Amino acid sequence: MGKNITGRTQLCGVIGDPISHTMSPAMHNAAFEHMGLDFCYVPFLVRKEELPQAVAGMRAFNMRGLNVTMPHKVAIISLLDEIDDLARKIGAVNTVVNNDGVLRGYNFDAAGFIKALTENGVEPEGKMVTIMGAGGAGRSVAFALAERGVRMVVLNRRQELDWAEGLASNLTENYHYEVKALELTDSNLAGVLKETDILVNTTSVGMTPDINETPVPAGHLKSSLVVFDAVYHPVKTRLLREAEQAGARVISGLEMLVWQGTLGFELWTGVEAPAELMREEVIRQLAGDENSKSP
Repeated sequence: MGKNITGRTQLCGVIGDPISHTMSPAMHNAAFEHMGLDFCYVPFLVRKEELPQAVAGMRAFNMRGLNVTMPHKVAIISLLDEIDDLARKIGAVNTVVNNDGVLRGYNFDAAGFIKALTENGVEPEGKMVTIMGAGGAGRSVAFALAERGVRMVVLNRRQELDWAEGLASNLTENYHYEVKALELTDSNLAGVLKETDILVNTTSVGMTPDINETPVPAGHLKSSLVVFDAVYHPVKTRLLREAEQAGARVISGLEMLVWQGTLGFELWTGVEAPAELMREEVIRQLAGDENSKSP
């Protein structure tokens, strides 16, 4: 039997395009049910040009919360009433809370990433971090780390090297220490990894269906590294498997997904999120997805 929706049920959701791949409805609805909360979470396909109407709809329907995914994380900022300081610095929002008609935006990708590290016993402060990728996830990760006082280099492929340079210059300006941007090449990677404590992949390399790809040749990996891959489908990418074989500590992007989800859940409901249950639900969904694709 499904959930009993009533006139008191509070509505949350996620907007994006595409949206069919999202794990958030399963994760949040399982958590709401587990905690006995009268909430419901729904995915909405929202095209770029429809974003203003979607935000107006959030107000009109008195929705309690929204997650925001591609391509809306930047564009939504101008449509909200308040923006959290870190979200403003990053220039992207992934969570919106509706407090009596006042819409406030947050970037919990950043906080979720830090929580993924610290919950796995990794304190980034004072470490040297190499980030691959300078898109939305890369920006969130870089600013989250800058807040924690790390030394950092950003690598991006040649076609989008200007993204990395722009990000590095933003970080340098905001945090008053130099962040370098380099082209993501084998030789640059080999050079920076000699000094790196934490390696972060925020590119989509290795994501299903391209599970045999990796952004880092296995020979560059070493046991002293912590390797974080923002890709969570598959849960253990080729990069993480090879890093583990090299003796490195590895953290899946699944952790970032779950922890950013818990932070939104707690703001919407005022209740501590059941993180372990949310993690198990995402793993179950991903396993089901894999099985449905197998012959």
